[in-house]
Amino acid sequence: MAPIRNNRETSLWTRRRLLRTAPAALAPALLPGGLSSGLRAAVPAQKAAPAFSRFVDVARAAGLTSTIVYGEPDSCTYIVESMATGCAFFDYDNDGWMDIFILGGRTLKGTPPGSGNRLYHNNRDGTFTDVTAKSGLADRDGEQGWAQGVCAGDYNNDGWEDLFLTYYGQNRLYRNNGDGTFTNVTAEAGLLHPQTRYSTGCTFVDYNRDGHLDLFVSNYLEIDMATAPKPAVDVPNCNYAGVAVFCGPRGLPYAQQYLYRNNGDGTFTDVSGESGIAALNGSYCLTAVSFDADEDGWPDIFVACDMTPSFLLMNNRNGTFREEALLRGIALSGEGQEMGGMGAGVGDYNLDGHTDIVRTHFYNQATGLYRNNGKGNFDDVTVQAGLNKETRYVCYGAGIVDLDNDGWPDILITSGALYPEAARANATLFPVRTPRLLFRNQGGGIFVEMGAEAGPGIEAAHCSRGAAFGDFDNDGDMDVLIMNLNEPPTLLRNDAPAGSHWIKVRLEGVKSNRSAIGARVVVRYGGKVQVQEVTSGCSFLSSNDPRLHFGLGEAANADIEVRWPSGLVEHVRSAAANQLLTLREGVGQVKGRPFR
Repeated sequence: MAPIRNNRETSLWTRRRLLRTAPAALAPALLPGGLSSGLRAAVPAQKAAPAFSRFVDVARAAGLTSTIVYGEPDSCTYIVESMATGCAFFDYDNDGWMDIFILGGRTLKGTPPGSGNRLYHNNRDGTFTDVTAKSGLADRDGEQGWAQGVCAGDYNNDGWEDLFLTYYGQNRLYRNNGDGTFTNVTAEAGLLHPQTRYSTGCTFVDYNRDGHLDLFVSNYLEIDMATAPKPAVDVPNCNYAGVAVFCGPRGLPYAQQYLYRNNGDGTFTDVSGESGIAALNGSYCLTAVSFDADEDGWPDIFVACDMTPSFLLMNNRNGTFREEALLRGIALSGEGQEMGGMGAGVGDYNLDGHTDIVRTHFYNQATGLYRNNGKGNFDDVTVQAGLNKETRYVCYGAGIVDLDNDGWPDILITSGALYPEAARANATLFPVRTPRLLFRNQGGGIFVEMGAEAGPGIEAAHCSRGAAFGDFDNDGDMDVLIMNLNEPPTLLRNDAPAGSHWIKVRLEGVKSNRSAIGARVVVRYGGKVQVQEVTSGCSFLSSNDPRLHFGLGEAANADIEVRWPSGLVEHVRSAAANQLLTLREGVGQVKGRPFR
């Protein structure tokens, strides 16, 4: 196999790198003022169309009232306390309604009442019931830890969605028993490790296309809080803007990344070494998302990395991967800068039939938008798209999602403070609570930032991390679940404008994995074409509603093409809008779960 390269030579300008980044780097010179993707303002503001979705936080009315404990609200001694967690929409009881899972944590002092994870059952009337205690997903006494990420998928192909959770500590695989309960099967599945690890992102992925979901796990860094350095103004990497803050990630050791092969009998084998994944080094890895970047029929893996080059792991189709993010234009910004990559969303923002990437970043770095040419090569189009005007916040969760059903996917991002100590020193420059960022797709590759006109849920300020996108009330538009530090979560109900159509696609694998993770769906409507893929982990350490949602605008029907992970391609012609289609591999449309 071709060995995975480190690609850490980011301080050197090679001829290949210059040629690869030149188009994106020169693009700002064509705009007024010669803007760079790291600067704010200067492009004339676009006027949004009058009708757009309005978002209202209905969490309290829906019964999502428990505070998510994670560290202390006004101080942060170690980096583990700062990154926090993701969340998930998934249908654990197969009743056709998205349930909610939210990861929680603890404090350095211990586990206050209410600490830990939460599972909420969807009551199908706009409300949820906390069923954590009886579900088996609550951390048992003495086990409450620093949860990080979640990915959902049916790893044993029994028809029930399971959960894998990452931790600073011990990761956990929970098998869905099909009766409303889950069993921790980490040890018997071969996923138990004796050492404390700082795992973050995860994604189920059938990398060898054998019909069983394998598992990729990203790790952030190595740290032992018993011996780790503490904030200090005079210590490198332990201060920010002249204020003592937690140390890292710079200065802390890199961690290994892991790939586990599903043996098809409920167990996994660590294939990190033989696959080349263990050879990855030199980056602080966070969110992982799997999709077919070069459209060769085999799933690849993108990993957003903090303050270091991101990874793009290309599938060699023989059980191994090669790292090519720098070569393919996604490791850095278009100007060759290492970015503080936090989260990642994937989708077809420009309707060219290729899967693009949005990556969230650190202070003074615009959220990056990377256009895929269909061969797995990416161009940084942040400036051209108009996203460069917003750089004030640290951003985390992200999704490329059609929020108003006009047929053009929009971008929604969560944000929140990273350094509470800096906020105390300068609350204006580093506020603890910050708003959500919503960019409406204007077509032509251009976005405009929305504010109050998108409803009170967008402007509301919170210290947020993970976000999951899904239709919790089954009304045909996409809602947003958001994890907030040390307060209850946010549930943004989308009140989309009337008149636009939509269609949803739910897939059931047969020869492919039951969850159909890795399936690629192309929808043609009203002269447009849009592609989406079924993913597991994404956004920021989170997992979305697995039902693919396509806004159709004025189109009353759509043609659907499904490429299953097995390689089978199937079509549905002239499907009527405003419905959920359930498609079974090799069978076609079948009666699905209740929707309305």
